[in-house]
Amino acid sequence: MNDYFISVLLGVVEGLTEFLPVSSTAHLRLAEAMMHINLADPYWKMYTVVIQLGAILALLILFTGRILEFFRNFPSGAKGDRTWLTHPLTLTMVAFVCTAVPSLLLIKVIGKHLESVRLMAVSLLIGGVVMWVVDAVSARGNPKTTDVEGLTMGQAIWVGLWEVTSAIFPGVSRSMSTIASGQVVGMTRTAALEFSFLLSIPVMIAATGYEFFRTVHPGHVPDDAAMAPLVMTVHGWIVLAIGFLAAMIVAFGVVEWFLLWVRRHGFVIFAVYRIILGGALLVLGARLGSGA
Repeated sequence: MNDYFISVLLGVVEGLTEFLPVSSTAHLRLAEAMMHINLADPYWKMYTVVIQLGAILALLILFTGRILEFFRNFPSGAKGDRTWLTHPLTLTMVAFVCTAVPSLLLIKVIGKHLESVRLMAVSLLIGGVVMWVVDAVSARGNPKTTDVEGLTMGQAIWVGLWEVTSAIFPGVSRSMSTIASGQVVGMTRTAALEFSFLLSIPVMIAATGYEFFRTVHPGHVPDDAAMAPLVMTVHGWIVLAIGFLAAMIVAFGVVEWFLLWVRRHGFVIFAVYRIILGGALLVLGARLGSGA
C-alpha cells in the first residue's frame, strides 16, 4: 500500500480518536497492524506519536480564545477568587508535572506494553466499565466543580496522577482517565472534559517532542530509552506531514462535536463502544499479532 495513502488513513484515525475516550494509541496500533506496518520500525514508532501533535494543534486553535482569557485574568481568575497557586493555568501545569514525572520514570515499562493487543483489549474493556459506572454515579450526584475556574489543587493532582495509567496501559485512553478521574472528585462532565483538553496540550507537546528527539538523536537520551538511529529522508518528512495535516483537519470537527455530544448525552456511548471493541480484540487479537 502506498505510504502517502497509509499516512492519510492513520491521520484520520488519529484525528477521530485523540480526544474521544476510546484510546487513540490502541486504534493507531490496530490500524498499523491491519495494514501490516512493521511496529518495530523506529520511523513508524515516531510517526504514531508525532502525528498526535496535529490533533493538539487543532485543539490549540479552537481554544485560543479560552487560553488567552486565562492569561488575561491570571492570577485572580474570572471571578476574582483565585491566586497564582490556584489559577487554572497553574493547576494545569501541576497536573502536567504529576503526569510527566512518573511517565518518564516508567519509560521502560511503557515501551514494553505498547505492542500488546491483549493488554489493549483488557484496558478498553475495564476502562469502558469504569467510565460507564463513574458517569452514571456522577450524573445522579451533585458535582460541585462546574467549570475549570473552580478546580482545586487536590483535584488537579489527582487527575494528573491518574493520567499516568494511560501511558502505562495502551487502551486506557488519556481522555478517559482524566475525565473519569475528574468526575470521581466532584467535577461535572463539562468541567472534566475541558480540563482534559487543557491538560492534553502540555502533555502531548512534551510527549511528541520527546519521542521525536529520542528517535532522531538517540545518543542524547539514556541507553535504555534510546531507539535505533533514524535518518529522516524527504519521503519520510512528507509522509509525516501528510499524517500531521490529516489528524489536524479531522480533529477540528471531532472536538466541536464531542463537546456538544457530552453536554447532551454524556459518555455512555463511548463506554459501550470500548466494551464491544475490547471484547472483539480478545477474540481476534491473535490474528493481529498480539503480544502476551
